[in-house]
Amino acid sequence: MIKGLYAAASAMLAGLTRQNIISHNLANIDTPGFKQVLTSLDDFVDTPVSTHTRAAGWFTPLRLVNQPRALGDLGLGVETIEPVTDFEDGALRQTSQPLDLALNGAGFFRVQTPDGERYTRDGRFLRDAGGTLVTVDGFQVLNAAGAPITLPEGTVSVAGDGTLAVNGQAAGQLGLAAFTDPATELSRDPTNGNLFTAAGAPTGTVAGTVVQGYLETANINPAQLMTQMVSVGRAYEAAQRLVQTQDDLLGRAIATISRL
Repeated sequence: MIKGLYAAASAMLAGLTRQNIISHNLANIDTPGFKQVLTSLDDFVDTPVSTHTRAAGWFTPLRLVNQPRALGDLGLGVETIEPVTDFEDGALRQTSQPLDLALNGAGFFRVQTPDGERYTRDGRFLRDAGGTLVTVDGFQVLNAAGAPITLPEGTVSVAGDGTLAVNGQAAGQLGLAAFTDPATELSRDPTNGNLFTAAGAPTGTVAGTVVQGYLETANINPAQLMTQMVSVGRAYEAAQRLVQTQDDLLGRAIATISRL
């Protein structure tokens, strides 16, 4: 009975974790370049269950008397696996803003933060007061050499390989980075969920192209997200009812034993 209580409680905790992740994705549905977080459920530790044979009868071999017999494994509940990031590309949305940039295909923009170099798919760039190209959060956008990019006043054009020009004059090139397996090589920046950190240098070749006047949308399917939220909510309610049932049964058992 206690095991049933623990199993139901574990389902509630797992459901709460999944609901928080879904809510986080939903809150970033309009964040350009956002990559959704995914998680799923896995069995908690199983415990083997066995029984013993009955007392010896006329036809029971002595070697089988009172011997344990395995019945299988008893599940003790569920748990959420470590969340992972889905790096699938999002759709491109036209903005017609010259410093809005999107990557069509693999790759990341390189930006400099106070905590070091980071990687992002969010291409909402601006000129600051000194002409330096920065993100909406004020982080410097880096060129191919890892240095900040300064743009003079004028009309900016960006080629597919990230080459920058102002009024037709070359003004540098965006620093693009690619990773062979982003899911294992990158982790989210704890202070900014739209930036990623890498344990080492980029391992892949940039296969994507820069598209000027567009932004990449979050790779989230709103209808699918709402369906998941409803499904997880119902599972949580079912586990909650099971906890209440197990608690009632435990109370009755204690009351019955105390009368004996």
